[in-house]
Amino acid sequence: MKQNGLQPDNFTFPFVAKACSKLSNLRFSQIIHTHVVKSPVCSDVFVQTAVVDMYLKCDRLSDAHGVFEKMPARDVAAWNSMIVGLAQLGFTNRVFCLFHRMRLAGIQLDSITIMGLTQAITSHSKNVELLKAIHSLGIRIGLEADISVANTWISAYAKCSDLDSAKVVFDGIDLDVRTVVSWNSMIAAYSNFEKSIDALNCYKRMLVDGYRPDSSTILGLLSSCAQPKALLQGASVHCHGIQLGCDSDIAVANTLISMYSRCGDIFAARLLFDCVSCRTCVTWNVMISGYADKGDLDEALELFDAMETAGEKPDLVTMLSVISGCSQTGSLEVGKWINGYAFSNGLRDNTIICNALIDMYAKCGSMNDARKLFYALPEKTVVSWTTIISGCALNGEVKEALNLFNRMLESGLKPNHVTFLAVLQACAHAGLLEKGLECFDVMTKVFRINPCLDHYSCVVDLLGRKGKIREAFELLENMPLKPDAGVWSSLLSACKIHQNIEIAEYVSCHLFELDPLAAVPYVEMANIYASDGKWDGVAAIRKMMKCNSVKKSAGKSIVQVNGKRHVFAVEDRGHSESLCIYEMLDSLMLLLKEGDLSESELTLEHELA
Repeated sequence: MKQNGLQPDNFTFPFVAKACSKLSNLRFSQIIHTHVVKSPVCSDVFVQTAVVDMYLKCDRLSDAHGVFEKMPARDVAAWNSMIVGLAQLGFTNRVFCLFHRMRLAGIQLDSITIMGLTQAITSHSKNVELLKAIHSLGIRIGLEADISVANTWISAYAKCSDLDSAKVVFDGIDLDVRTVVSWNSMIAAYSNFEKSIDALNCYKRMLVDGYRPDSSTILGLLSSCAQPKALLQGASVHCHGIQLGCDSDIAVANTLISMYSRCGDIFAARLLFDCVSCRTCVTWNVMISGYADKGDLDEALELFDAMETAGEKPDLVTMLSVISGCSQTGSLEVGKWINGYAFSNGLRDNTIICNALIDMYAKCGSMNDARKLFYALPEKTVVSWTTIISGCALNGEVKEALNLFNRMLESGLKPNHVTFLAVLQACAHAGLLEKGLECFDVMTKVFRINPCLDHYSCVVDLLGRKGKIREAFELLENMPLKPDAGVWSSLLSACKIHQNIEIAEYVSCHLFELDPLAAVPYVEMANIYASDGKWDGVAAIRKMMKCNSVKKSAGKSIVQVNGKRHVFAVEDRGHSESLCIYEMLDSLMLLLKEGDLSESELTLEHELA
């Protein structure tokens, strides 16, 4: 156009600026901006708004702000462009400062303003009270019936953990106004809370009302089914996805692989993975993560190698998945190799990777490596401190865990709820009741952090270990939260230690109701009865287990030899080297009986057994 001697006008520049926004190309954006400055329409509000938006899409906030502040006149679109851009970049405080200036300037708000403010809340603070204030403002200016705004509110309330308000907004939309996006937003809301049944019922209503679902519908439903108890529902949604032709969508394929993995059907996940012809990095990651979560590190590493061979470079998510697999399986040798690989690929200064490696070393029992990595960090975040404190607590180094916590406070960093959980676990590990209660008070009264169920579980454990069963029981009964299996189990363990059968029976009844198929409460209760010689009670527990078809999983051990994992279950003789293994064990047992084993050999025999 320029070469033909034609001059761009106030319609041309916004289109070209939008192209630059789509590419997020800063160099192109700066070239277009130069042309705008030299053109007769440089002061046009429409053109300048497009330039502001262009710079924001290129993450150049200072350039966008510079253009915005120099605009001789600003309409609502200009203000909205800045508000939405800041919201997408996560600058919540600046969004509301700008909103205040907008109100003072007498600009009339519209639907884009309200959606931008809503997005600012959900992208960072997730403050439900602030969201309700914006909702009220939207109603006051007459936007309640705007379907785009209503859909945004449904999604926002779900992200702010207020499902009831999301349902109120959805139910308030007239049936003849609802769109597929409305239904998708509500299904996604249920998905956020892992309510697969509610999501599927919403989907059925959607079909009955004559709406045709799309790939976003299927994605929301699959996400809600990503849990072991929802495998059947997930498979049904998969069938619907095939009927709709959505299974060819790579995003749907990736979500299906993730769903089957999380539901425990790793075979179905791998079958789908093998059928995907155009794999993206996400496709590789969800399959590697599936194997790592299952504890099958060998398969995860094989896919890791295959991913590199296929020319797909592992990213941050890939590395975190493999490191997590090492943490779960205690694979220290592989973990050290991953450490070397990460650093040789330019991730030495990546705090997220370093934190994951610290956690891995701690869970593998190599605290020296964990400490070395922690102290070498150029910038220690709250997560870094929490990870090393948790590692010390896990490995019984309670004194160091508490010292690190004090040093963290001295550094000026504010601990979060996970930090306090790590400290409470350290206190529980060492039986430091007074210190644990002191930390609990500091958390609630000084840092104003509301305790969650895990915190209460630690305090109950602390009280129980010290024999304060009644106090632990009273705390559990007066909790502002409904106790879960973890809290009840902590009290049951304390009852077992101190032989309090009366409270143990009450606690076990609650555990049986919460999860009738969990074997641990039955076994614990049977042991409590057996320790007190109440064999009728033991027989009754075994009868309950039989009636409920409860089965106790066999214990397992994992041994690594030359980087290869070998899994052994109780009375397992299926290993290819079982004859040699049991010959060695018999020889060691013979030496043990003769009293010829040294202390180190005794340790080896114990580990092999």
